[in-house]
Amino acid sequence: MSQYHLDRIFRPRQIAVVGASETEGSIGNALIRNLIKGGYSGNLLPVNPKHDTLHGIRAVKSVSELETGVDLAVIATPIQTVPGILEECVERKMAGAIVISAGGKEVGEKGREIEERIRATAYAGKLRIVGPNCLGIIHPRQNLNASFASEMPDDGGLAFVSQSGAICTAILDLAFKERIGFSHFVSIGSMLDVDFGDLIDYLGNDSSAKGILLYIESLSNLRKFMSAARAVSRIKPIIVLKAGRSKAGAKAAASHTGAMAGEDAAYDAAFKRAGIVRVDTIQDLFDCAELMAMQPRPRGPRLAIVTNGGGPGVMAADTLAHHGLEPARLSPETIERLDAFLPPFWSRSNPIDILGDASEQRFQRTLEVCSECRDADGVCVMLAPQALTDPLSVARTLAATMKDLQFPVFACWMGGKSIGQALEVLNKAGIPTYETPERAIRAFLYMVQYAKNMTSLMEIPPRLTRNMVFEREKVRSLLEQAPEKGFMPESDAREVLLGYGLPVIRTQTAKTEEEAVRVARDMGYPLVMKLHSPDITHKTDAGGIRLDLRSEQDVREAFAQILESAHRYKPEARIDGVAIQPFFPNPDLEILLGAKKDSNFGPVIVFGTGGIFTEILNDRALGLPPMNRLLARRMMEDTRAWSLLQGYRNRPAADIERLEEAIIRLSQLLIDFPQIAELDMNPLLIKEGKPVAVDARILVSPPEVASPMHLVISPYPEEDETHLVTREGVRVFLRPVRPEDGHLFQEFFKVLSRTTIYYRFFSPMKELSSEMLARFTQIDYDREIALVAFEDDPREERMLGVARITGDPDSITGEFAVVVGDPWHGKGIGSTLLQNCLSIAERRGFQIVHGVVLSENQSMLALGKRLGFEMNRVPNSNEYELLIRFRNRSKVTAQ
Repeated sequence: MSQYHLDRIFRPRQIAVVGASETEGSIGNALIRNLIKGGYSGNLLPVNPKHDTLHGIRAVKSVSELETGVDLAVIATPIQTVPGILEECVERKMAGAIVISAGGKEVGEKGREIEERIRATAYAGKLRIVGPNCLGIIHPRQNLNASFASEMPDDGGLAFVSQSGAICTAILDLAFKERIGFSHFVSIGSMLDVDFGDLIDYLGNDSSAKGILLYIESLSNLRKFMSAARAVSRIKPIIVLKAGRSKAGAKAAASHTGAMAGEDAAYDAAFKRAGIVRVDTIQDLFDCAELMAMQPRPRGPRLAIVTNGGGPGVMAADTLAHHGLEPARLSPETIERLDAFLPPFWSRSNPIDILGDASEQRFQRTLEVCSECRDADGVCVMLAPQALTDPLSVARTLAATMKDLQFPVFACWMGGKSIGQALEVLNKAGIPTYETPERAIRAFLYMVQYAKNMTSLMEIPPRLTRNMVFEREKVRSLLEQAPEKGFMPESDAREVLLGYGLPVIRTQTAKTEEEAVRVARDMGYPLVMKLHSPDITHKTDAGGIRLDLRSEQDVREAFAQILESAHRYKPEARIDGVAIQPFFPNPDLEILLGAKKDSNFGPVIVFGTGGIFTEILNDRALGLPPMNRLLARRMMEDTRAWSLLQGYRNRPAADIERLEEAIIRLSQLLIDFPQIAELDMNPLLIKEGKPVAVDARILVSPPEVASPMHLVISPYPEEDETHLVTREGVRVFLRPVRPEDGHLFQEFFKVLSRTTIYYRFFSPMKELSSEMLARFTQIDYDREIALVAFEDDPREERMLGVARITGDPDSITGEFAVVVGDPWHGKGIGSTLLQNCLSIAERRGFQIVHGVVLSENQSMLALGKRLGFEMNRVPNSNEYELLIRFRNRSKVTAQ
């Protein structure tokens, strides 16, 4: 169902209030009163079978009496009546309904059945539903208060979406106090239909929403949420408070990896991958909202702290240190300028302590220096009330001196009654105020995290220097033979890893003592012997490992000791003998690399410090497939093990690219086989820089969906690769764009003439910016079809052209673009690219694809005509719109 329907919900010309009332204290009365009080200028239609007029407005008895095409119904009747009311809404061809009514799934099975009827009715009638069990929506710019919140907040740049009505009312109260304005204010309730993903998409396309705040208790349709968030976070910040932190998932896990990949940690990984900033508390959400609403985003973490008291400055610096940062370093030039007017005993460093007798003039001159220097990315002004400092005068000075800057300025005014008027002045001036240094610094650092997220999203990942080959059929056969319960045999698990090129140590099994002796003699000493049992996960706990075996006698003794310890530890366990491996004495580092199937996000990759102290150290980072080198490195950088991997004392640095490659290979394994529930390589030894897995455990369970629908991020669509010959006889290889293709696009751009560039971008351009490169290569394969053409020559990867279709969030309509390098014009490459893109679009269910072409671009107009596009001149311009409809034409055939 189209985002167009959401626009009619937020910008309705007609609203039917079902359950409208004049009874004081009723929701129906509050809804009508709030719509009138808020200044709604559209047509208000009360619906109540017992009244002819309500609040002076003519009422109707039922929805069926309304004219066709009313935009929005707001329903505040008992929930058991809602399905029937919605059937009438569908008959009247309404766009959407806000269901205020409670009593759905939160009260039990009966409520759940009612919700299912609501869902089925709405879906069949293409009616969008907000709720049920919600507060309603507020759109200040439209004077729309379709909620039972009594006050309308100011118009502003923040959009707020919450599952909790109580959190909504608390945020509203804060907004009035701190003068925070909202572009949209949405209580989303039970999310029976409209969910966070829908609203992120909608708000991302609304220019009035400069930032998006979310209070989340649970998520539905994770793939849609991730797709929307990844798209929108590039253009505006998304800040999330996720409630319900839980360790239940970790407690239920069977392996090291499972225990370290709990539910909340997976949310952290997903939010980070999507470019979302996660805050920890309601207070942080308030504070972050205030800073986002009032100030520009910081370019980096360098903070100047101006204070009239040493203590508050130290507290601010300590908070920065707690997060691994320090105050901005002042340049000699800045210190010299400050020396010119500050007392001799000022701190001469940052925090800039201008002493307790600081006047507003001293504050003003200090702030002027800070605003002009290039040492800082933000300024925090702190004031503690003192006899010689007037908080109100300093507030007025700050408001006048620090306005319209390109970096954030915020204040920490400590105190109570004496600073009340000063806070009002600062809030009116758009300068956020905080009661404590810790709150002020945390709010700033959350915004720094967003800026860091944006930098990461714009980076082009490097390519691997080695080709990757996967033995899919071999691995598929091994996984099909896996037991329905319990872990695969370790020998099979190792073969699975080897099939995907993961580094695994040579291992042989032995069922008897004599067989163990023969294996040891063949392998050579020193050796490791390990228990081989499908029923004992942690061998160390069972006394099932013996190291540094250097003789036949050592092997015999180790075999006997391991079996005896295992039987004593778990008498009922099946013992299949022992596994024997070469012994690596004194490895440089032990790493954990593994994966777990999360109930929400599908497969989650875990990397961290490994060995027997894995859970105690709790040093790990999580990532979601698909992975590339940049994502793999970022995941490693988030662990304490990262500094050890750089080399320390006499230990060499690890081969980082090989570790990146191992993570990417594991990612591909998880993409291809959704039946992998847990996978554990612990430890992955680092010896002389090279990683090698010495233990492997894989747990298999029946997949709920086929690949790749078990993932929340769409992987590279390998099925869209094709080798073909154009009509003009040119052999080409077509494949989807990869994130690593940045350098290919840069080289391709160099062969484009000025005319070709102008035809493609509608303006002159000398080079592709880093932002454009990221936009062209960081593809969301769920939303965008992007194919590149290469000469079909494996010795050289030379890009000939590129075409793409960018879909709307509903994947109903898409916009095409195509460009071919000048040396290859007239060879059928553009036609081949666009035909294949159209074929994929039709297969995915697109209904319309369109694009704008300059009138002088005759070759593109001719191609559009040949492919069956409608062509219409855009009024008052030199452009044509080309449009193709899939429903009323024969299928597009890819070459």
